[in-house]
Amino acid sequence: MRMVDIIERKRMGTPNTQEEIKFVIDGYVNGDIPDYQVSAWLMAIYFQGMDDDEAFFLTKAMLYSGDIIDLSQIDGVKVDKHSTGGVGDKTTLVLGPLVASVGAKLAKLSGRGLGHTGGTLDKMESVPGLRIDIEEEKFIKQVNEINMAVAGQTKKIVPADKLLYALRDVTGTVPSIPLIASSIMSKKLASGADVICLDVKIGDGAFMKTLEDAEELSRIMVSIGKSFGKKVTAFITNMDQPLGFAVGNRLEVKEVVDTLNGKGPDDLVELCEDIASYMIYYARKADSIEAAKALAHDQLNNGKAYEKFLEFTKAQGANDVDYNNFIQVKDVDSYLATETGYIKEIKALNIGLASMKLGGGRETKEDDIDPNVGIVLTKKVGDYVKKGDVLLDIYRNTELTKEIVSLLDDAYIIVSEEIKTPKTIQKIIN
Repeated sequence: MRMVDIIERKRMGTPNTQEEIKFVIDGYVNGDIPDYQVSAWLMAIYFQGMDDDEAFFLTKAMLYSGDIIDLSQIDGVKVDKHSTGGVGDKTTLVLGPLVASVGAKLAKLSGRGLGHTGGTLDKMESVPGLRIDIEEEKFIKQVNEINMAVAGQTKKIVPADKLLYALRDVTGTVPSIPLIASSIMSKKLASGADVICLDVKIGDGAFMKTLEDAEELSRIMVSIGKSFGKKVTAFITNMDQPLGFAVGNRLEVKEVVDTLNGKGPDDLVELCEDIASYMIYYARKADSIEAAKALAHDQLNNGKAYEKFLEFTKAQGANDVDYNNFIQVKDVDSYLATETGYIKEIKALNIGLASMKLGGGRETKEDDIDPNVGIVLTKKVGDYVKKGDVLLDIYRNTELTKEIVSLLDDAYIIVSEEIKTPKTIQKIIN
């Protein structure tokens, strides 16, 4: 079998076989196939696409390029969740304690943020003492004891994905939907869960810009998961404005605490209750989706989910954290509306980039993050504002640059006619 023949077949639109795809992935991971040939193959995929069988074969080859976590020692149904990345997306830290508080087993490996999107691990590490490096034995023991654990991904899981993503990043092939689907699902499958809920973001602050692309990505990922015998549901959710009010690590953790105490933003609460309802139902902790959603709502408002959050964070090293006073910044500036009307749009990308440039995110993997800084919105899409009203507060430890102000100036569109509040969940695909 020759790599050049595989490239040519893909270039001409002929589907690659399982044997060909395994040959490429194994050869690349082992160092037998050079970057330039794999780059050519990725570009052929970018232009020709992949059918469902090819996406399954690619996911399988990537999955078995490294370790697969064995969660069989955990009692009960194991649930997991993945987000394609968004601005203000602190869903995991609400969802985990919420489903764990009713007895579902959440065993999750998470990643870091890059660019304008935030990462769960960065939010967790902003909490004093909270550890994300948990050895597998302790990880399993913790899930059995308190129903949840969230840790960082190890280098031994899906090494093929790390190699391919680095190559895609420098060859212009990141936006390929089957490559995105295989990347996400190989890591989720390697994590060992029985139930996977996928939060596929769509809009200005997301990688998927159109509903059609989000539906196609969701459909392929659900198909891949079912081929491996997993229960998979994809939620296509709005990222045309930040999720919740807070953007920035400690600011988002504080919003998580508020949400777990029944005081969360409507869009974040809606999203978490809806995703939780499927996880709870599939974990057999409720007889229907509707009953599961009612249970999730109760747990967010009776203190049980927050109790589980404190139990979880203590188990991973954090204890006696004063969440009302752990945000430390030199200045908080208010950004004011320049006109009167209804907010039609809050560009999530601009808000995310502004927070990143304050120090709340990283442009490269090597950048350090200031966990305290960020942005807190005071108004959302559909709200009526008067000229001079506060639109958001800027939490900063450095100079407020013209670049940051320019990003915020361009983030808002205010119109005279009334605007409906946008739906958080656009579509659910099973």
